[in-house]
Amino acid sequence: MLIFNKKTDLQHFLESKKSSTTTIGFVPTMGALHLGHLSLLKKSIFQNDITVISIFVNPTQFNNPDDLKKYPRTLDADVEKIKSVSENILIYAPDITDIYNDNATTTHFNFDGLENQMEGKFRPGHFDGVGTVVKKLFEIVKPTNAYFGEKDFQQMQIIKKLVSKNKIPVNVIGCEIFREKNGLAMSSRNERLTNQEKEKASLIYKTLTQAKTLFSSKTAQKVGEYVTKEFKKHPEFELEYFEIADEATLKSCIRKNKNKKYRGFIAVFINKIRLIDTISF
Repeated sequence: MLIFNKKTDLQHFLESKKSSTTTIGFVPTMGALHLGHLSLLKKSIFQNDITVISIFVNPTQFNNPDDLKKYPRTLDADVEKIKSVSENILIYAPDITDIYNDNATTTHFNFDGLENQMEGKFRPGHFDGVGTVVKKLFEIVKPTNAYFGEKDFQQMQIIKKLVSKNKIPVNVIGCEIFREKNGLAMSSRNERLTNQEKEKASLIYKTLTQAKTLFSSKTAQKVGEYVTKEFKKHPEFELEYFEIADEATLKSCIRKNKNKKYRGFIAVFINKIRLIDTISF
């Protein structure tokens, strides 16, 4: 198990191992790893010669300083979880200066409007921060394949756009959402939930699946009204948004088109902890 804190050390090691046919798989994370992250690692190991995971809580993608401060940092536990998958995974765990030097600022990107929907509406500057750090990480690791969980489906679509517009030679691979037994999407933020809150949070997935059923016979507006009404019955929750959107453009569904693929997207607060989820409709 090799852990690199400096990008130059990681790059020199990768250069020493690479040939013209070597494939590098990359799993960028902010740590607080769970089974979903480990499933990305397993997929990368299966599909590549070398696998790299980064653990870096990126400050530029947080529009809420309190959220950044409270984000779980569990490097020692994360390393043990990575070891349980394989001893041969390379870990890149830099500090802020190794990524940003002395200038932790964001680059502004045009993602053709993908950044203005859902998360972009409620987290100003978030996707500029995501784009900035992912571009830097891609330039450091130079992966063949990069793996992202579909829970952050909007983020994944934006990274695909980043790769396309900047002609970055990496294949972005989306991976299925891992869920708790009660349906709650696995997330690093779940670490901040009590067991009781985790159980209550099953309402998110239950409501999404019921919304999917309703969408087969009702308009997007009617489905949205149902979701809003459901969460009003549970005052411990604060529904930030629910959207049925086109998977490709992420634009809200106004009128159903049988030639388009839709997804339901949701963001909910429970005890000031923000949880998101999505399923294909």
